[in-house]
Amino acid sequence: LVAILDTIYKEDQKNRQQIDEIEKQFGRNSPEKQAHWDLIVEKDSINLIKVKKILDERGWLGADIISGQGNSTLFLVIQHSDLETQVKYLPMMREAVSKGNANSSSLALLEDRTALGLGKRQIYGSQIGRDNETGVFFVLPLEDPANVDIRREQVGLGTLQEYVSNWEIVWNVEQYIKDLPAIEDKQKKQ
Repeated sequence: LVAILDTIYKEDQKNRQQIDEIEKQFGRNSPEKQAHWDLIVEKDSINLIKVKKILDERGWLGADIISGQGNSTLFLVIQHSDLETQVKYLPMMREAVSKGNANSSSLALLEDRTALGLGKRQIYGSQIGRDNETGVFFVLPLEDPANVDIRREQVGLGTLQEYVSNWEIVWNVEQYIKDLPAIEDKQKKQ
């Protein structure tokens, strides 16, 4: 099981780590980048079949059984799956966190992704969007932006400013609150 999850982890991460380089080399909307995303989607679907089998037969196993990386792999594959699958396994991951078998920080990311998928605002600010026209990154709609860092700290995440700096975003809560209606409109169009 550990070996299977190790292989899945490597496939999941290797292909995603290549996206930026492909974009730099061929362009944001290039056929090469689209072909690479098609490869990622194909690998994700194969990995999801394997992870669903594990979860359905054994439950959300802890790091004590499948290693920390194995545990992260369960989360990553579900995080990268379709909304229906995310919603199905979200309660299982919540229970795993309550038993110490999964990380609360990972759960926060899944909570955000499913909330957005269901048309709600995210809670922890973990999901980043990109303007189709300008290529500029932005924080997708966020509930109660003024208190996001308090919520992030409770689940073991760093500040939102630290996180969004990976996309060269400067977090300004007052400006974000003003821009939120436009951000929500932008998200609906994407």
